[in-house]
Order: sequence, then C-alpha cells, then structure tokens
Amino acid sequence: MARYSSSQLGIAVDKFPRVELIHKPTPFRKLERLTAELGGPEIYIKREDLTGLGFGGNKGRKLEFILRDMIDKRADTVITWASLQSNWCMQTAAAARTAGIKPILVLFKTYDLAPGYDGNLLLDYILGAEIRIQEAQKGKVVKPEQVLAMLGAIAGEVKRGGGRPYIVSVGGSRVLGDMDRPLGAISYINAFREVKDQAAAAGFEPDYVVHSTGSGGTQAGLVIGAKALTDRCRVIGISVSDPQGPFAQEVLEIARAADEALGLRLGIEPADVIVLDKYIRDGYGIVDREVAEVIRLVFTREGIVLDPVYTAKAMAGLVDLIKSGYFKPTDKVVFFHTGGTPALFPNREKIVEFLK
Repeated sequence: MARYSSSQLGIAVDKFPRVELIHKPTPFRKLERLTAELGGPEIYIKREDLTGLGFGGNKGRKLEFILRDMIDKRADTVITWASLQSNWCMQTAAAARTAGIKPILVLFKTYDLAPGYDGNLLLDYILGAEIRIQEAQKGKVVKPEQVLAMLGAIAGEVKRGGGRPYIVSVGGSRVLGDMDRPLGAISYINAFREVKDQAAAAGFEPDYVVHSTGSGGTQAGLVIGAKALTDRCRVIGISVSDPQGPFAQEVLEIARAADEALGLRLGIEPADVIVLDKYIRDGYGIVDREVAEVIRLVFTREGIVLDPVYTAKAMAGLVDLIKSGYFKPTDKVVFFHTGGTPALFPNREKIVEFLK
C-alpha cells in the first residue's frame, strides 16, 4: 500500500521555497507507434524537455528550488561545473540571469568536441556567462572531489572583488558548496507526483520509470516518489557515465538525504536503486551508431527529438531491455525525456556519418 497520497507528499515538498521558472505539469502521453513497433510494453513519455527554461530539460525543475536558495543567501554569483556542452550549466546560467546573478561556468572537455560556439556553449556565450574551459578525462563526468579546490579558488576571487558566490554541484544533485540540502532530488519528487496523477487520469499506475542518470539527483527524487506513492513502480536509471556499483551508492545517499530533509521516513534501501551501466558504451558524451539510430527511430515514429548524450542512450537502453524480454507486454513504462537537445548540433557530423 502506498505510504502517502499525492497531496500529502506535495505538502512535504512545498515546505521548501522555490521560484516559478518552468511550465508544470509537463506533457505526458503514450508513444503509440513506438509501442506498436516494439510489440509492447506500453510506452509513455514524460516531456521534461518542454519545461520552458532555455531549451527545456530536467535541470529547470531543479533550478526552481536552487535559484530560490541562491536568492535567499543573497548570492550575486553562481559557480558550477560540468562538461563542455552541459545542459545543466546552460540552464543554471539562464536561471541565474533571471535573478540578476552572474554565472561562472567551469566546462570540462570530457569528449572529443571542439570548443566552438555551438549548442549549449553558444547559449552560454549569449547569456554572458564567464566560461572557463578545462581538459579532463575523456568519457567521464568530472566528480566533485576533482574540482572543489578549483571552485573554492574561484569563489575566493569573487569574494576579493566584493561579490557573494554560491557554489553548486553538477546537476544540482550532491549536497556540497553552498547548497546544503538535496534540492535537486526534492524537485524530482514533484515530477513523480505529476506522473502518478497523469497516469491515474489515464486509468493506470506505472510499473516502471526509465530515464538517463548522470549526477543522481533526478533518479533519487524519482525513487522517493515511487516508494512514497506506489506499491510496485520501479525506477530504472540508465547510466551515461559511471559504473553501476559506486553510482548506485551515490544515488542512494542523495535519496536518503532527501528523505531525511522531508521527514518522510521511507527507509530507502539499496534494492530501491536500479542503475544499469551496460549502455555507457564508449563513455560519457561519445556518440555511436546505436545512439544515432535511436534518435532517428523516435523522431520518425513520434516526432520527438532526443539528445545524443543523455536521452538517446536511455532510449537505446529501453529498446534493448524490451527486445531482451525485461518487461512483460502488459507493463506500463514511462520514459522521462530529460532534455539536452542543444547537444544534438555539435554532434551533427558524427550523427550524419552513422545514419548515411
């Protein structure tokens, strides 16, 4: 039996203040043609790419809470990091600018793309973000322990100039720097509430949620939502960077921190966190033929554009799971489109090459 109603869980989340940045609830519908082509299960999509901040995506939902925290702490500069074509960094810069806060973005070259003004990097430039490009290990997301000293040094520069910096982790997921609560994960409890209510209006309860997972906050929030509101729904994170064991532990820690902050006492267990790492392939942000083909598949069947770094890898994972018999034909599976489509354009040459 579900532990909470949707309204009860909403009251718990609403204790955390936020600003209005995105369109809610995001659209939800069945992918009729894709479901028919793959022979079941029933596939539904949650369009988090249509949140409305910048080019949309899951980061906008997180930033409603995180931007409020920046404002409450009187920050005038936000400092964060991610990869060169990061949707997180672009959306953080966009959100910050709406509040008159200066963005400083440390962008790591974690895949083989030239640092030209294209995709999210172009948008960062238009937003007037201060951009600092760094080299990094190819195919891996840069972890907090690798950058905290660098971020601290940048914060020191800001303070010496009379500014008030706010450091926030990649993806708004980990509690560190100036974000002292798991706000990114808390925001995604609300996303699961939306799915639960939208599915109920359509006459069913989801059996699975499938999404791309990179920094852990989105998955942690979805896990809490599923455990609080349903009897059986399982959240499957398709990892885009990190191996299953250590990353599942990160998600578990974020989920437990969010559970504690909300006072839900759900008892999040390791078994609640499902991370699949076989679809990482050649590494984070590296486009291959499977990614290109699944982008074409979903666009030509459903008119929906996936991005090559996150959602296409997650969809490729979902298609493979279906073909391998992971789901029953009668299962109801919700795919979260978490955004990131500007990254399509810097990768155009590789995508075209694989689709020729």
